[in-house]
Amino acid sequence: MAKLVSSIVTPQGIVHYETYGSGPPVILLHGWLGSWGLWQPTMEALGPKYRCYALDFWGFGESGKKRDSYAVSDFMELVKQFMDALGIESAPLIGHSMGGTTSLGTALRYPNRIRKVCVIGSPITGASLSVFLKLAGVEWIGSLVRNMPNLLGWGLRAFAPLITRNPQIWYPMITRDISKTTVASFFSSIDSLRRTDLRPELNQLKMPVTGIYGQKDVIVHPKQYRPLQAGVPQAHIDIMPRSGHFPMLDEPELYLSHIHSFLGREHGSV
Repeated sequence: MAKLVSSIVTPQGIVHYETYGSGPPVILLHGWLGSWGLWQPTMEALGPKYRCYALDFWGFGESGKKRDSYAVSDFMELVKQFMDALGIESAPLIGHSMGGTTSLGTALRYPNRIRKVCVIGSPITGASLSVFLKLAGVEWIGSLVRNMPNLLGWGLRAFAPLITRNPQIWYPMITRDISKTTVASFFSSIDSLRRTDLRPELNQLKMPVTGIYGQKDVIVHPKQYRPLQAGVPQAHIDIMPRSGHFPMLDEPELYLSHIHSFLGREHGSV
């Protein structure tokens, strides 16, 4: 995929994004410590039918890092400001992990702007995060880990086979993305995520919602689809039996079939 670096200036900071394909817009949101790069194969697969926009949240990738706050609620505003700046009236959102939580929150805030939502391995409540991510949300622990890159790199390498079936792809990607985060964005975003609980508001969602969850996820509890389904009874749930937290790496063909079905699914279809 040819890479065209693009950015916009929003009221709250610079947003870097990449775009590919032609057709109706689809917006892709990455997870904690990630970047737009996770979505390259997805964008290539969707490009013949859709115009894909993959964003870097503030504090991650190439987006602005001169902020005091990197909360999930900030990222919801980022999506709205991005759509305003590019003249996107409405679009589906596809979000991985924290990006999916952000997608649901954006749909709750701006229901007229979001046509449908797909969450991939996303926490509905921060209590579902693994103990390691919860600890990273404790300021002194998160700062210690972020400021000891050798220790962090060792931990990521050691646990990579538990996180994904394709650590040879995931490990270089995550280490590259982590190198572009700051201590503030590292801590603030995960602290916000672990405090998030969308359950009381989910029943307000009237647009189509899909949840894709890996049965072997060790980052977010693999049964987080249950509170999603309880709050949004019309939600469509796809369980990926051989996937962990990154279904797009673990079972790419099955994952893409679910994404195509999500985008083609009509309202009310389960």
